[in-house]
Amino acid sequence: MAQTIAVIDYGMGNLRSVAKAVEHLADAGDRVRVTDDPAQILAADRVLFPGQGAARDCMKAISDHHLNRAVLDAAGSKPFLGICMGLQVLMEFSEENEGTELLGLLPGRVRRFDPDAGEGGAHLKIPHMGWNRVHHTGGHPLWRDIPQDSRFYFVHSYFVDPVDKAMIAATTGYGIDFASALAKDNLFAVQFHPEKSARDGLTLLRNFLRWDI
Repeated sequence: MAQTIAVIDYGMGNLRSVAKAVEHLADAGDRVRVTDDPAQILAADRVLFPGQGAARDCMKAISDHHLNRAVLDAAGSKPFLGICMGLQVLMEFSEENEGTELLGLLPGRVRRFDPDAGEGGAHLKIPHMGWNRVHHTGGHPLWRDIPQDSRFYFVHSYFVDPVDKAMIAATTGYGIDFASALAKDNLFAVQFHPEKSARDGLTLLRNFLRWDI
């Protein structure tokens, strides 16, 4: 059955690469809409929430586009995929920009990597940039056909620290083992960029488009 897929556009990040990847993977008849219209977001069958940039700028952009309520409602009611800042802003609070209040959907904080946390006390380069392993902590439909410890592409200086550790769907090592994916009910959110992560990233996006919750 044909479906409508919304890619939320609040002016932060390269949405076109996400939309192009989804259009490539979607079935014939599916409609992919890059939109900041709350009505279109809430009417869609599936929603992707990408983003890049600083926490304060992202929250201001979401507010300026009047998307706070639409994001929260979509994340609570239909298959929803957060990507990079689309994961972080779902939390309660970020240490970035001397402290930023976030959307508060998921209990927990966004913390900065410690530059002194490298192996043996070595300096840790920040941002964490490039390919790194993603270790699944349990079975989830979006990991289908993606081998354990596959590499995905990251660009970030902060990581999520959820209160409920049961939400952690994957971890990645960078000084510490941090949560690189969270899952709860109809929501799945990742710190890495699947649209930039070659075959395994496209497999994750394809799994999302076929995820039956």
